[in-house]
Parts: sequence; C-alpha cells; structure tokens
Amino acid sequence: MSVTGKTGPVPAGDAAPARAQPKSPRRKSRELALQCLYQWLLNPEDVGVIQADVLGRDGARRYDKPLFEGLVEGVIQDMPALREALTPCLDRPQVELSPIEHAILLAGAFELIHHLETPYRVIINESVELAKTFGGTDGHKYVNGVLDKLAARLRPHG
Repeated sequence: MSVTGKTGPVPAGDAAPARAQPKSPRRKSRELALQCLYQWLLNPEDVGVIQADVLGRDGARRYDKPLFEGLVEGVIQDMPALREALTPCLDRPQVELSPIEHAILLAGAFELIHHLETPYRVIINESVELAKTFGGTDGHKYVNGVLDKLAARLRPHG
C-alpha cells in the first residue's frame, strides 16, 4: 500500500519522500561539460558560444569552473587522440555511437588520461551516472564496459 506524495507514490511507512542530494560542484561541472560536448558533436560551432549558452540556462550554478572548462576545451582539443585511445575498447565504429554516449566516453577518456589525481573508479562511476541520467536505457552498461577496458589499459596499476 502506498500514499501519494507530491512526487508520486511513496511507500507506506515513509513519512516524507526522500529528497535528492544536491549535486556536488564537480558532478554539476561534468553535466554541463557533457551538454556542451553533446551540442558540439552535433553542430561543431564556436565552443565559446556553446559554453555561454549552456551556462546561461537555469541550473548552471555551483559548478567547478576549472573542471568544466578543462573538460570541454580539453576534449575538443584532444579529440583525435581520445578517439584513438577509445577505438580498441569499442565493439563498433565511433560513428555508430549515440552522440550522448560518445560525448560521455570522450570526457571519461580525457579524465582517465589527464586527471591522474582522480581515481579511475570515480571517473567511471561519474560517467556511468551521466549515462543513466542522459543516455539510453542500457547506455550506462556500455559506458561502464568501455571505460573499464580503457582504464585497464591506461592505468594498469590502479
């Protein structure tokens, strides 16, 4: 038996619906960067215009600006090397990837290569969470598998 709350059914016995935890500034930065990369993959225009558009939307508060800018600009600048690093870990050509999963994989690869201070498990987990939020039904499983293979190649000792 459930009680209807403002956000939908709530299991009986729960006094109030669980509140979502606020996103960390780093998680928010990754989400914003993903939105920019997705838009850039679909329509490669001036990255500054894309960043201004994404940051101008409501909800672009409380983010880690250096991480956001580093991801967007770094992924675009290193795109050929990132694609080359990802290719052996993929089961299909990159042109067949959904644009959102492609953007997540590029950002994850960039972090695995350039952010050695961040544990690889954190990078993979953050990428999987992005795929669960923005990607297709089982896209997070694919992202997890690809980045796991890439991490084993790039960081064999953890």
